Amino acid sequence: MKRSTPAEEDYLKTIYAHTEWQPEPITPKALATRLGIAPSSVTEMVKKLAAAGLITHVPYGPLALTPAGRLRATAVVRRHRLIETWLVRELGYGWDEVHDEAEVLEHAISDRLLEAIDRHLGRPATDPHGDPIPDAHGDVPRSPAVLLADASPGHTAPVLRVSDRDPALLRELADAGIGPGTELAVVDATTVRLPGGALHPLSPAAAAMMWLAE
Repeated sequence: MKRSTPAEEDYLKTIYAHTEWQPEPITPKALATRLGIAPSSVTEMVKKLAAAGLITHVPYGPLALTPAGRLRATAVVRRHRLIETWLVRELGYGWDEVHDEAEVLEHAISDRLLEAIDRHLGRPATDPHGDPIPDAHGDVPRSPAVLLADASPGHTAPVLRVSDRDPALLRELADAGIGPGTELAVVDATTVRLPGGALHPLSPAAAAMMWLAE
C-alpha cells in the first residue's frame, strides 16, 4: 500500500479519531478547528481525498472514511500509538510527553522499524493512554466503554482510556494515581472513589476525557 503524504495522513487520522469514541461524524469546519488550519485549506484537501477514493463527502455535509481511507488511517494510528508506547516503555517519557513526539515520528518511521518495535514490545494491544493499537491489517480491538461523565452513580470499573489531548490534565490524573487499569467507583459526574477508598474530585474537563469499562 502506497503511503500518503504527511498532510493526507494527518487528515485521515483526525477523521478516524473523531468518531473512534463517539458516533457523530466530523464536519469540514470541525476538521479545520482540530487541525488548526483555514477552512479553505480543508476544502481543497477534502476534494483531493475524495477524488482519491479515501473519503466520502457531499457539499456542506459531514466526512466519512471509505474502506480504503480507513485502512490508511488505521496505519497512521498504529504508527502513532506504537511510537508512544515505545517512548514510554523504553525511553522514559511520561504519558503526557509523547503525543507531540509521535506526531512527528509517525510520518518518518519505516514499516520495517515499526514491525521491529512492535515485536520488541511484545505486540501491545493498547498505548499508554489505553487507546487500542490497530494491528497490521487495520483491525482494532475494542472493549465496551462509557464516558466517565455519563456513567451512573455507583458504576465501578477500571479506566479503559484517557484522552491525550491535554497534557496538564494527564499530569493531574497521574498525580492522583489514575490511569488505564485504575478501578474507580463513580460517586457523581465529577467525583470518584479511588481504589484505597478516598474520594477524589474531578474537573468537568477531566471527567470528559476518561472512559470506563461498561
